[in-house]
Amino acid sequence: MSFIIDKQSLEDLNLTGKYKRNSIYSLFNQVKTVGGERLLEQIFNHPLSDPDEINRRSAVFHYFQQQQLAFPFDKEKIEKAEKYLHEGNDAGYIGSAIGLLKHKLSHAVFHSPEYEQLTDGLKATIDLLRKVSDYLKQFKDAENHPLMADIGKLKQIFRDQRLTDLLKESAELSFFKLSRYHYLLSKTLKKELELVFKVLYELDVYIAVSDVARLKGMGYARALPASVDCLKASGLSHPALDKAIANSISLNREQNMLFLTGANMAGKSTWMKTIGLSMYLAHLGFPVAAKSLEFSVMEGIFSSINVPDNLNMGYSHFYAEVLRVKDVAQQVSAGKNLLVLFDELFKGTNVKDAYDATLAVSQAFANYTNCLFVISTHIIEVGEELRERCANIQFRYLPTIMEGSVPKYTYLLKEGITSDRQGMMIIENENILEIIGR
Repeated sequence: MSFIIDKQSLEDLNLTGKYKRNSIYSLFNQVKTVGGERLLEQIFNHPLSDPDEINRRSAVFHYFQQQQLAFPFDKEKIEKAEKYLHEGNDAGYIGSAIGLLKHKLSHAVFHSPEYEQLTDGLKATIDLLRKVSDYLKQFKDAENHPLMADIGKLKQIFRDQRLTDLLKESAELSFFKLSRYHYLLSKTLKKELELVFKVLYELDVYIAVSDVARLKGMGYARALPASVDCLKASGLSHPALDKAIANSISLNREQNMLFLTGANMAGKSTWMKTIGLSMYLAHLGFPVAAKSLEFSVMEGIFSSINVPDNLNMGYSHFYAEVLRVKDVAQQVSAGKNLLVLFDELFKGTNVKDAYDATLAVSQAFANYTNCLFVISTHIIEVGEELRERCANIQFRYLPTIMEGSVPKYTYLLKEGITSDRQGMMIIENENILEIIGR
């Protein structure tokens, strides 16, 4: 079972994007190596669906967070070594030696750079292997280390007498030894060295992500089987925001829908994004910005927060919203366990249609108790009607406190439905009517 999250939801929650401002991926992308970045991206784009696998990965990150380990390897040497080994060597020993000799002669006569690049790569690889060998010595007993299986394999590799002899060599090597060790590393031990790099990249990712978690005081979620159908978090906040206000949430089969109200700027959209991105991170086994979080594994996340119109297709904003709700309805009605986030349903149409549509759609979705829903709206009358019709909906709001004619926001959830309406007051505070009347 693969986890479903589409482009719209990724955009809404600002999850991916190496260079996107405040994206969640860029928050964790503090790795030191190119290979580590490749691994991080691979992990980040593939949420897990097995609770045991999620909890195992969380435990690994938690281990590194507690150990406060630094990545002890030089980035430049790793890149040189990786490039050297990726160039490959398909020849036998004699052919490999002849090829190396040709490069040496070409360098001497024509000053071609290939020989120098190759020997630099070889020397960087040897230096790196010395560092790895020293690093492994600290693990007298690797049983408690989360990467113990691979560390045990690495220890076995470094017991190879040929590698042991190589690491004892001085910095200056004769051409004969260069040729011999070039063949050893690029051909004979190629698969073994691939494991070395695999472990280096894993260390890079685990240390980088756990460093972010420690810096931001993040914790780890506990994954539960899909049949539990729940999301329970306390002290949950947005990890990319400094001094973010934390709130709690509890959804389950008996109360599977959260109906959220509040004035503009009160924090509804941010809270919905916090819920969605936290569930995504939880399915990765990544740290989450929460005191505690437990969740049943879901089959996907769908959101409708910033749905754009489509000029190429001739879709209005309202029609784009309708199509988005239709997409989600098809997924929900197919029996999938989903987290669904709808921010301001049908805001692209008139108030009467928006009221009728929000009420009908919310009530219909609430019947799918295997899914969890968070729906926000400005139309508080919808909430009052849903309170009468549905017992499985909980109502929360984000309050506004007036200081004279200036609204202030606490960003702290309260139980109930708010009647706050400050839109006209904000317009007046900005002197818009005075500007127009000049």
